[in-house]
Amino acid sequence: MGEWLEAFKNCKLCSWECGVNRLEGEMGVCGVGVPEVAYCNLAQVLRSYSVTMLGCNFKCIYCNAYRLSQYPGSGWFYRGYVTPEELASEAIRRIESQEGQTMGVDKMSFTGGEPTIHLPYIKAVVEHAREKMPGMGVGFATNGFMSLNTLRQVIQLCSYITFEIKAFNDDTHRAITGAPVEPVLRNAEYLIRNGRDRIRAFRTIVIPGINDEEIEDIAEFIASIDPTVPLRIIPFRPNYILYYHPGPTRARMEEIGREVSKKSGLENVWWGGYYPMEISKRAIETARSLKSMKHKGAKLALAYSRLAGCISSNRNCGECPSRANCPAALKEPWLLDLD
Repeated sequence: MGEWLEAFKNCKLCSWECGVNRLEGEMGVCGVGVPEVAYCNLAQVLRSYSVTMLGCNFKCIYCNAYRLSQYPGSGWFYRGYVTPEELASEAIRRIESQEGQTMGVDKMSFTGGEPTIHLPYIKAVVEHAREKMPGMGVGFATNGFMSLNTLRQVIQLCSYITFEIKAFNDDTHRAITGAPVEPVLRNAEYLIRNGRDRIRAFRTIVIPGINDEEIEDIAEFIASIDPTVPLRIIPFRPNYILYYHPGPTRARMEEIGREVSKKSGLENVWWGGYYPMEISKRAIETARSLKSMKHKGAKLALAYSRLAGCISSNRNCGECPSRANCPAALKEPWLLDLD
């Protein structure tokens, strides 16, 4: 292990500034010690070798990755500690593989959990990787709660950053995440003013009845600093503590998207997806046309697969000529057109 470990002896990487010695088992808000990796994979959408880190400094009640974000308290087991040298070599090998080149992969990206709580480790990984691939791009997906010093280092390290603002009002943000909103808004403004060229997008998850009245406030806040910054508005899907909370309807997403685009002053607003309240009419119509299966439920299930691109009439993947490159293996299922 190297010099990068020193920062974990008095950890103040995020705005909690716990000051604990993570190497000696002292536990801060994130609950993790030495940086550990959940898993890695080639990500076609971002054309990157994606590294998912364990642990997070938030306790979001809707987290769709709670088993790894709340590690080790979640009780699940993952890959664990990987030396920076090993992870860097692995990344370069996968990027340069035939599969990586076919996908156009040319960078590494870090997500979680929350990657900024492991920044010294990630910097060591990137340093080793860039020895073999100078100029390699780096991406981060963050909740924005890092210390200002950490943010400055992230801006210097990264090619692009996806920054999530979960709520605008402090009490709403605390209720959702367990953390105050001020550091997030402070860092958002600093990033826009000092790292505009690094911003891939800001994003906000719409949770009906909880933060949906604050999306316009978030947009206006961003627009007041720079109206050209892109904002992505994403629908909540029931998960974790909000497992039984409804997601937004299509009408609600359209309403929020149009209002934000019209009133906030932002020039680049995207919204998409919704929580379906009933079965897709197109799926029902497709199911009625299918003759290869006799049971009503089987026809509907097959209809969804066919609409996604499946060519099999009886869903026998073992005999499918396209099984090595399944056309129904969706990379972005939210883009599936069921209307």
